[in-house]
Amino acid sequence: MALTPETLPRHELNGLPVRVVDSDDADRVGIEGRIVLETTKTLSIEVRDNGTSRVLTVPKSGSVFEFAITDEAAGDEKSLGTASKLAKTQPGGDSDESPTDRAGEDVAYVTVDGSRLISRPARRTETKGDSPWQ
Repeated sequence: MALTPETLPRHELNGLPVRVVDSDDADRVGIEGRIVLETTKTLSIEVRDNGTSRVLTVPKSGSVFEFAITDEAAGDEKSLGTASKLAKTQPGGDSDESPTDRAGEDVAYVTVDGSRLISRPARRTETKGDSPWQ
């Protein structure tokens, strides 16, 4: 199954660039990096800042996530992606470009409510059987 904005919630999320665009906890809004671990109720995001990295755990419930996927992964229909809600919010001039700041035609931004992702990742990504995620 191809990775498209419609099917993103049914795919493996580890390794994808992500940004928290809305959350019940205002301190989590703006967290961005790459997903390094997904559990049933949380996403662990590796955040890099000035050459150091740390992993922050964000609950799926009560959060809205913005994923950056390439046009190659998204397919030919560029209109399926959404405009970045927080594009280029970093102060200019820094050499540490965030993973989701690669604006242009080669990136589609997909916004997903975290409640759509709540389940065991292995169950959510099943393609056979009686999975409700198919």
